[in-house]
Amino acid sequence: MSRVQDQPDRYGAVTRVLHWGMAILFAAQFLSAAAHWALPRENAIREALWGYHVTLGITLFLLVLLRGVWGLINLRRRPSHGGDLLGRAAAAGHAALYALMVLVPGVRLLAAAGSERGLTYLGMTVFAPRETGIAWMRAPAEWHGELGWILALLVLGHIAMAVGWHHLVKRDGALSRMAG
Repeated sequence: MSRVQDQPDRYGAVTRVLHWGMAILFAAQFLSAAAHWALPRENAIREALWGYHVTLGITLFLLVLLRGVWGLINLRRRPSHGGDLLGRAAAAGHAALYALMVLVPGVRLLAAAGSERGLTYLGMTVFAPRETGIAWMRAPAEWHGELGWILALLVLGHIAMAVGWHHLVKRDGALSRMAG
């Protein structure tokens, strides 16, 4: 069990699999959004990448919830960020990442619940189409894209801190605790 669960000196196998698996999926998600934004409408690559955006977004949302529960279960055993100013900033950065990983898909799910189109996920109906849309449920989705790009910037900052600060400058083993 000790290899599966987090320990004060390293993250466990479940945390690492969720972290790195979600990192790959988030990279694909940001790539699909970037292609949708940057390429012309009739571009085949844009359409192919955009075709999985919703399914991948819901999958990531479910994984974020799972990872959050797993993190809470392991909260007392996890490696510490430290109590200094930089440690508190790291904790705040992680909290912001998690908040946006819930909020970004959350506003789109709320909009889908209030839309005439509804929502299916892997062939299952999540929200049936409505006869008339509900404006207040769709309104927050106007911020979905902007919040997504803020999330992407925070992810880049997370990577820069892990590789640049912890691995190259401090050489404190933080990256190896998550790498295994």
